[in-house]
Amino acid sequence: MTGSGVAGETENRRVVVLDYGSGNVHSAVKALAKAGAEVELTRDPRAVSEADGLLVPGVGAFDAVMQQLRAVRGDEMIDRRLAGGRPVLGICVGQQVMFERGLERGIETEGLGQWPGTVRRLEADVLPHMGWSTVAPPENSVLFRGLAEQRFYFVHSYAATEWTLEGRGASTRPIVTWAEHGERFVAAVENGPLSATQFHPEKSGEAGIQLLRNWISTL
Repeated sequence: MTGSGVAGETENRRVVVLDYGSGNVHSAVKALAKAGAEVELTRDPRAVSEADGLLVPGVGAFDAVMQQLRAVRGDEMIDRRLAGGRPVLGICVGQQVMFERGLERGIETEGLGQWPGTVRRLEADVLPHMGWSTVAPPENSVLFRGLAEQRFYFVHSYAATEWTLEGRGASTRPIVTWAEHGERFVAAVENGPLSATQFHPEKSGEAGIQLLRNWISTL
C-alpha cells in the first residue's frame, strides 16, 4: 500500500512495532494506534516484511540493543525492508543503532550501518539529557509538518553529533533536524524510507502523536 503523503491520511496503514525485547514497546503501540494506524507488536519476519511501516523502538545501551536485535534477526529484517524501499522509523536508541557504530562506556559496538558516523557521550554539564526540548527542523521536513516551535521529550546521554551523508541531489538529500544539550546533536533524520528520532514521540504528548501521524500518512 502506498499513501499519498498528505498529512492526516492514516486510516488502514498497518504498522508493526518490532518486538525484540525493548522496554518502551507498549507505549509506542498505544501512540501509533492513537495516531490512526493499525498496529501489531511482533517479530514475525513475514509480518515485518508486509507491513506498511516498521517502528524500531530502543531503550538502554547501544550494545545491548544491538545484541537483542541480532538475536531475533531484526538487523536482517530492517535491512531487507530498507533495501526494498519500505518505510522504517527508529526511536531513541532505535535511531542510534542506524549509525555505523556506538561508543558507550568504553565499549565500541558495530551498528546497523545505514548511516555513517559514531554515537558517543554528549559533552554536557548535566546528563542524562532528560525532559522537554525544542528542535530545529528544516522547512521541508515532513515529520515536523505543522509542529514548528513544539517541544519533544528526550531521555539520553549519547547521540550522533555529526552528519556526513549527503544525497546526490536536492531531492535525495537527507533532512536532518538538530537539537542542543551541551552541544549540537542529531534529533531526527528523514532519509528516503528510513526516518528516526532521538526523542520519544510516544512520550511527547499531542506533538508526538502528530509527528507519528505525519509519518504514517507517508506510508
